[in-house]
Amino acid sequence: MIEMKFLGMDFTCALSSLQSGQIPEKDCLLPLISKLLGYLIVAASTTVKLPQILKIVQNSSVRGLSVVAFELEVVGYTIALAYCLHKGLPFSAYGELAFLLIQAIILVAIIYYFSQPLGIKTWIRGLLYCAIAPSVLAGKIDPMLFEALYASQHAIFFCARIPQIWANFKNKSTGELSFLTSLMNFAGSMVRVFTSMQEKAPMSVVMGSVIGIVTNGTILSQIVLYQKPPARKEKKSD
Repeated sequence: MIEMKFLGMDFTCALSSLQSGQIPEKDCLLPLISKLLGYLIVAASTTVKLPQILKIVQNSSVRGLSVVAFELEVVGYTIALAYCLHKGLPFSAYGELAFLLIQAIILVAIIYYFSQPLGIKTWIRGLLYCAIAPSVLAGKIDPMLFEALYASQHAIFFCARIPQIWANFKNKSTGELSFLTSLMNFAGSMVRVFTSMQEKAPMSVVMGSVIGIVTNGTILSQIVLYQKPPARKEKKSD
């Protein structure tokens, strides 16, 4: 039997079964599906925040957006990516975090631009991140502190969503939030639960995706609930 492997995906078992006229068994098919979905998430993540970025730029507005929520998101992505790199997980299990982090940083920069003038606290938060993030990503911190940071990143992501969820509820509006970005975040969290379990990732990684399903699903529901119906055009009287 000729082995056929590509990007960590083993097609040998599935192709052998298909050539024999048989449907591949579950133990053969599920790992392959998991890898394919993992790389699909990574590919989709390269543009997941683009609709949100474009919506802000096109409208020149950050109305209804919680700055703190997006800042905490950057912190959460930084810790999660650093942890996955440190643990040596396969790229298909975490690759989207790298692209999401880059886009999240760009998004925060754009929000800052349209939120002028910036307060001194905002500048301090930005400078602190730039000073600390490189050390975290390089894993050049105490191992115990690293584990504590990762343990806290689920709370960080949760807290990143709460201010936005509360702002939406209070205003009965989702402002400039992008439906497409929220939908992709929700779908990505659902798929990532399956792929993380197949990759035998730590349970803490799986729980992070579960939290993502709940919080992203809530925001997505708010966008649908609070969206304004299109204005009706009045008929001109003769």
